Amino acid sequence: MKVIFQQDVKGKGRKGEVKEVAEGYARNYLIPNGLAVPASSGNLKTLQQKKKSEQKRKEEEKQKAIELADKLEKITVNIKAKSGEGGKLFGSVTSKQIAEELKKQHKIKVDKRKIELDDPIRTLGVTKVPVKVHPEVTATLDVQVTEQ
Repeated sequence: MKVIFQQDVKGKGRKGEVKEVAEGYARNYLIPNGLAVPASSGNLKTLQQKKKSEQKRKEEEKQKAIELADKLEKITVNIKAKSGEGGKLFGSVTSKQIAEELKKQHKIKVDKRKIELDDPIRTLGVTKVPVKVHPEVTATLDVQVTEQ
């Protein structure tokens, strides 16, 4: 019997897939528990519509991410920190501080986990920091650390 999975079922199928399963398994387990629906023509059309709307939503999300990346490329975040001799900082600048200053100075909210800072910034000057705004879109943000 062909069914359309409504949820992921371990070892059988993922949400949105159309698969052939044993009739008893479908009638006695998958359909009563809401894990799948029979693959009728009406249900298949509904599935196609859901896939189209999901694709459109993903495209819009990617477009917004590209716009945000363009904004981030053009701005510089200024952070003041105490420093000693040779431009070494007392402490360091972390991704959390960068995210807070970005929100405060430019009103752009970016999750600190999306700021891909390998090591905290420990020196004065401008540092280029990658920001992953979308799985396919990465922007480079300039962070200028100045003496307090």
